[in-house]
Amino acid sequence: MADNARHLAVSQSSSAPAALPAAPASPARSSPLLPHHKLIAFSVARDFLVAVQACSIRSAHLRDQALRAAQSAALNTAEGAGRVTRADKARAFAIARAECVEAAAAVEIAALSGEVGAARLAEVLRLADRLVALLTGLAR
Repeated sequence: MADNARHLAVSQSSSAPAALPAAPASPARSSPLLPHHKLIAFSVARDFLVAVQACSIRSAHLRDQALRAAQSAALNTAEGAGRVTRADKARAFAIARAECVEAAAAVEIAALSGEVGAARLAEVLRLADRLVALLTGLAR
C-alpha cells in the first residue's frame, strides 16, 4: 500500500505543462490494473512525452522525430513491464532508453536551431535524465 501511495505521489508531483489522464483503477481496489501502471518509469515516460510535445518544435521533421521517439520510449517502457522473461524485459527497457535519448537529442537540436526555449529544453533534459536512469536500472 505504501508503494502505491509513493507511486501516486511521484506521478502527481510532475511539473509537466499538461497532464494525461490518470491510470484506470478497479472499482474494487485502488491499485493499478496493468503492469506498466506500477512502474515509476512509465509515469516519468508519460511526463517526458508531455514535455516534448510542449516544446512545439517548428520544424516538422524534428517535431516528428522527437514525438515519435518520446512515444516509443513510453510504449517500450510499458512493453517491458508486460514481458515475462528477464531477457525480454531488459530488451524492451533498453529500447525505451535509446528512444528517450533520441527524443532528447531531437529537442536539443531544435533548441540549437532556435526553435525551443531554454526553459522547455531544461525540463525535457531533466525528465530524460531521470527516465534514462530508471530504465538503465530496469534493463540490468
